[in-house]
Amino acid sequence: MPENLHRKKHLTSFQLIILGFAGVILMGALLLMLPVSSAEGVVTPFDQALFTSTSAVCVTGLVVQDTGSYWSVFGQAVILLLIQTGGLGVVTVAVSVFMFSGRKISLMQRSTMQNAISAPKVGGIVRLTKFILRGTFLIEAIGAVLLLPVFCRDFGIKGIWMAFFHSISAFCNAGFDLLGTTDHTFVSLTGYNSNVWLNIVIMLLIIIGGIGFLTWEDFYNNKFKFKRYRMQSKVILVTTAILIIAPAVFFFVCDFGNLPVGKRLLASVFQSVTTRTAGFNTEDLSLMTEAGKAVMIFLMLIGGSPSSTAGGMKTTTFAVLILNAFATFRSREDVGVFGRRFDGQVIKNAATIAMLYFMLFFFGGITISVYEGLPLLTCLYETASAVGTVGLTLGVTPGLHILSRVILIVLMYFGRVGGLTLIYAVFTGTTNRAKMPLEKITVG
Repeated sequence: MPENLHRKKHLTSFQLIILGFAGVILMGALLLMLPVSSAEGVVTPFDQALFTSTSAVCVTGLVVQDTGSYWSVFGQAVILLLIQTGGLGVVTVAVSVFMFSGRKISLMQRSTMQNAISAPKVGGIVRLTKFILRGTFLIEAIGAVLLLPVFCRDFGIKGIWMAFFHSISAFCNAGFDLLGTTDHTFVSLTGYNSNVWLNIVIMLLIIIGGIGFLTWEDFYNNKFKFKRYRMQSKVILVTTAILIIAPAVFFFVCDFGNLPVGKRLLASVFQSVTTRTAGFNTEDLSLMTEAGKAVMIFLMLIGGSPSSTAGGMKTTTFAVLILNAFATFRSREDVGVFGRRFDGQVIKNAATIAMLYFMLFFFGGITISVYEGLPLLTCLYETASAVGTVGLTLGVTPGLHILSRVILIVLMYFGRVGGLTLIYAVFTGTTNRAKMPLEKITVG
């Protein structure tokens, strides 16, 4: 009996993950409330600081205050630190601190790390963590160097800070920018819609950050030998390619018709890349067609890939559901791809996650629409952006009341920590292995 009580006192790895994110968000909010964090030296209201901190840690990019004009350099540095922590994952950052301090990593910490980055096994988790850290800082540094010519040309010495901020923000799929001014707020990258170099660099950073750390490892070990990749990496890369190309073609045909062909192509590809994960925009999204906005909602709900800096229900979840549908259409019992089949539990998890994200997005959107008196499509756009941790907006977020902001905060938090993590954290220890009597039910 005492042993059982002792076990119950310990938090599971999933509970540690969700509490870790919550703790960092609260700490970030308190720092952002300080007068030194704002450009005017005033105390920022707690609700605004909490919203900004949640958006940064959950690498979303939705804001109620313009990042470039409202926050001081200190405040921007706090936001950047929160973005980096949220992008890598709170557990990854905590474990890395332990490693660099020379302390031994316990089995519990290794298990928590495994769940945090969706690693297939505990073995080699410390080596994988070091690989993730080295890869992250190297890619972010390269991205900053590539952005330096653009920002230093326009901002002088301040361009160095701008380059590093936007490189980290893009790689972590956060969507925060420093380009707003007191006269022109919430501008994102619209001032660089014709700059091909900046667009390409930002897109590459977003894609690399969004495909996942395990896919990096596959590429590092196997280079361009695609056949040797894990099935998961193959699914991620193929699905990502489809979700970039197909929407880009759609946007090119249906939207941005007022732009020259070259700019139209660039805007279409950029928006296709950034919509699922990052939250930057180079064109006025409010001018897009309703069909275009609907497609963007769909992409935002999918999000990035497992063990990545992105949120959302994940590309693999979407791929598994599509492949399961194809298998059902063909009356095949097994579901798989690339000569391998999926475990039945994977399909159940995918369906559960998809349902969870859809419910959160839909009921959140309806609640905000009723409470604020705004069009439903606009509100669904904001909730999809929040739960997918994207950060795109049609411009209504800064004007929302506290209740609506709280809903978006909850959605951003759920979207970043992950559906399964929340489910396992809440329902751990409640499993009943007894089977109920079987009875048929007709569906479809």
